[in-house]
Amino acid sequence: MGEPGIFSTILSPIEGIINFAFGSLYSLTAVSGFPSYGVAIILLTVIVKVLLYPLTVKQMQSMKAMQKLQPQLKKIQEKYKDDKMAMQQKMAQLYQKEGVNPLAGCLPMLIQMPILMGMYYALFNFDYGGTVPSFLWLPSLSEPDPYYILPLLSALSTYAMQKMSMTESTPQMKMMSIFMPIFIGGISINFPAGLVLYWVTMNVVQIVQQWFIFRGNSPTSGKE
Repeated sequence: MGEPGIFSTILSPIEGIINFAFGSLYSLTAVSGFPSYGVAIILLTVIVKVLLYPLTVKQMQSMKAMQKLQPQLKKIQEKYKDDKMAMQQKMAQLYQKEGVNPLAGCLPMLIQMPILMGMYYALFNFDYGGTVPSFLWLPSLSEPDPYYILPLLSALSTYAMQKMSMTESTPQMKMMSIFMPIFIGGISINFPAGLVLYWVTMNVVQIVQQWFIFRGNSPTSGKE
């Protein structure tokens, strides 16, 4: 999450589509008798994440496959720690033997990123037409949350999502699992509440999707 810039221009076609979808969902809430930009943001985020679910599955499955190989990879790294070339060769042989592509999880992520970034810019720049888009405790979705509830939720949901996704528990990963939620929560304090609502909703849906994918077999299970 950062200030809009050149990426906003690059992603403008996606941003335009999302703006149209967002406006349509708001109109739907208005027709239902409860006009709410907040509900429209939640609905739009859920719809996008559901549409991207097949890519999320592929990404999670690749992560799960890599997790299963961690014990063998660690043995190779220990055995060939002084011979980097031999280490890379042995790791490549292991990937080939197990039918695992270490880059398989990157493509789904790369396909999702432009869409999710388009969502970010669309909500950051959205023109509410001069109205004050209040929602629940929020005086305005175009202004930061004055009660810091959404920034706190953004930090907590980011932490929960990372814990579910973590395939290994190295000191670096543990530090990142603490730093990232604090960082996200910190910058969320100054961001429009509508944007942070999107972030929180996206995290919650991601957590539900990961639970569904890994139910009964979490990505951290079976670690030594």
